[in-house]
Amino acid sequence: MLEVNDISLTFNEGTPDEKQALQDINLKLSKGEFVTVIGSNGAGKSTLMNIISGALLPDVGDVQINEKKVTMMPEYKRSRYIGRVFQDPMAGTSPTMTIEENLALAYSRDKKRSLRPGVNKKRRDFFKTALNSLHLGLEDRLSAKVGLLSGGERQALSLLMATFTNPDILLLDEHTAALDPSRATLITNLTREIVEKTQLTTLMITHNMQQALELGNRLIMMDKGQIILDIAGEEKQALTIEKLLHEFQRIRGEQLGDDRAILG
Repeated sequence: MLEVNDISLTFNEGTPDEKQALQDINLKLSKGEFVTVIGSNGAGKSTLMNIISGALLPDVGDVQINEKKVTMMPEYKRSRYIGRVFQDPMAGTSPTMTIEENLALAYSRDKKRSLRPGVNKKRRDFFKTALNSLHLGLEDRLSAKVGLLSGGERQALSLLMATFTNPDILLLDEHTAALDPSRATLITNLTREIVEKTQLTTLMITHNMQQALELGNRLIMMDKGQIILDIAGEEKQALTIEKLLHEFQRIRGEQLGDDRAILG
């Protein structure tokens, strides 16, 4: 469903600030896989996700989604195939529009534009049913402005909107990092439920090792723009934070120095 082939990217090339963000990245996700990506600050996680989404172009390499090359496809066109939830709860929704208006935009993402109303009775009933699955009471607040929602409510809404059209790929960009612990737990549980129910091919980046261990069927660790570890199946289920730290030290010859990656 997703192929990233020989991707490399250098920022500020030829200047004193030159930094190789990604180096020879190769990654394949099969349909229905749920892959968590762990790594400290500067490991290249967000850069990789931005290349997959089309926000950045690689220096070399290509990206394929469902066997279609999308490397040069602009981000707005690629959004037909990709659902994305950002770290900032403010980024995935329009605060001045109502809940049902935001849902209508997401619902129409992969459809041809027309002059018909974005919200009608049939769609409103569908939106209520979808919102009911969040267990937040948002189905009774369709006319409320999204800007009045809490961060957790907005992130739950963003997650629902990103999965509305059953995209080929779901990208979760540290989507619980900006939330308080109770709301982060809520969104983590919703993520697990939605992905398991829809069987979406999912790539989730996180600083939190425990979260990376609890979610998904495959785990990737990145460091300094490279994938240094790729573990799946029963081996992944048997992982602990201590084992992950040991693997990092074995591969890199040094300890992982980012406490946030360990503690979350």
